[in-house]
Amino acid sequence: MMSMKRVLSGIQPSGTLTIGNYLGAIRNFVKLQGEADCLFCVVDMHAITVPQDPEALRHNTRSVAALYLASGIDPAKATVFVQSHVPQHAELGWILQCFTYHGELERMTQFKDKSSRHEVVTAGLFTYPVLMAADILLYNAHLVPVGEDQKQHLELTRDIAGRFNRRFGDTFVVPEPYIPEIGGRIMSLENPEKKMSKSDESANAYISMLDDPDTIRRKIGRAVTDSEREVRFDPERKPAVSNLMTIYALCADVSLEEVERRFAGQGYGPFKKELAEVVIERLAPIQARYQDLMESSELDDVLRQGAERAREIAAATLREVQQKVGFLQV
Repeated sequence: MMSMKRVLSGIQPSGTLTIGNYLGAIRNFVKLQGEADCLFCVVDMHAITVPQDPEALRHNTRSVAALYLASGIDPAKATVFVQSHVPQHAELGWILQCFTYHGELERMTQFKDKSSRHEVVTAGLFTYPVLMAADILLYNAHLVPVGEDQKQHLELTRDIAGRFNRRFGDTFVVPEPYIPEIGGRIMSLENPEKKMSKSDESANAYISMLDDPDTIRRKIGRAVTDSEREVRFDPERKPAVSNLMTIYALCADVSLEEVERRFAGQGYGPFKKELAEVVIERLAPIQARYQDLMESSELDDVLRQGAERAREIAAATLREVQQKVGFLQV
C-alpha cells in the first residue's frame, strides 16, 4: 500500500522550454515533490510524432532534464527520467491501443489542431493520447499535473483505465487532474487567445527559460496589451494584460490583487518595465544552474538512476497487465 499519493507528469523535448512551461508546470512539480511520490519524465517518444532532427532531439532531451533540476526538482525527492529509457511505455501503449476506440481518438482536439499544421500526419500523432495514457497508468499515478489543453487526454486515460478495470478487475488507479488555480495556462505575448508555445513561429510570442535579460526586456516591451492603461485583472475584457499580470504574480510570488495595487494609476509602461525585471530575477539562478548541469556528468547520472527506479515500477505493472490479458508467461 502506497503511503503517499503518486504524481506523474512529463514535458516534450521539442524545443526550448518557455516561462509558460515553468509557471504552468515545473513550478508546480517543485511544490508537489514534497507532498507526493513524484515521477517527472522527458517524453521524447511523444516528440517524434512530428519530424525531429536527431541531434537536436538528443540535446533538447538533456536540456529539459537540466531545466527540471535547475528549477528545483530534487532527485533525492523525485524520480526524473527519459521516457524512451523505459521500454514498458511502448509495450503498455500497444496493449492499451487495443482497448481504445477509433472514434475516441478522432475526437481529440489536439490531433485536429496539430494535423492541420503538418503535410504528413503519422499514425503516431493520431494514437499518441494512448501512449500518454500508458505513461500515466504504468505508474498508477493518482494525480497528473496538466494544462487546460491536456484535460481531454486525461479524460481518455480515465476512460481507458475504467474500461480495463471493468473487464479484468482492478488493475489501474484512475487518475485525477491537478490544475493550479492560476498559471495553469500562460498565454502568448502576441495573441492572448493562444497558449504560449515553444513551437510558435514567432519568437516574440514566448519567453524562453534561457532568454538573456535584454531579450526578455524586448519581448515584454513588445507584448500586446489593450487600448486602456489600467493594470487590472479581467481575463474576459483584458486578456492580454491579465496574462502579463499572472506572469508577474507567479514570478514575484504575490497575489493578483497586490499586482493591481502596486501599479494603480501607473499605466502599462512602468508595469512592463518592472515585469521584465521580475522575470529576469526569477530565471537568473535557474539559468546559472542549467549551464553547470549541461556541462557535467551529474545530469546523466540522475537520468540513469531515475530510469532504473522507473523501470522497476513499470515492469511490475506491465507483468500484471500481460497476465490479465492472457499473454503467455514462462
